[in-house]
Amino acid sequence: MAVDVGTVVVEIAELRIDNNRLRVENVYAVVDPGMVISPDGAKAQVEGSLTMGLSSVLYENARVENGQLAQNNFDGYPLLTMKDAPDIFVELIEGDDQPHGMGEPPIGPIGAAVANALFNLTGERKRSLPI
Repeated sequence: MAVDVGTVVVEIAELRIDNNRLRVENVYAVVDPGMVISPDGAKAQVEGSLTMGLSSVLYENARVENGQLAQNNFDGYPLLTMKDAPDIFVELIEGDDQPHGMGEPPIGPIGAAVANALFNLTGERKRSLPI
């Protein structure tokens, strides 16, 4: 759970492990951004934030070598691809009559949701990214 700019976000991740590879199957997000002006746009914001967050949690790792980034283009930088993206389910709850932030709040809790799901699955507690 996270609260950011007045927006409350709760997320749950469902995982499985295939051939020693972690796979996020489903992500569920419940978001209270206050008044929702555009439900489709708000859901798309949550889906995009979760996809970016999962990429960071599972793959991204910027390495510095000789004082500069080792990857100088996206072909050398791992990112979440659509084939590895989970199904994302979003529920919006309107908690009051004022709109709050919608872009960044969902990205925060996804790391904890994945780490907690991994702990529940394997008993192993990960404390650094990428997992």
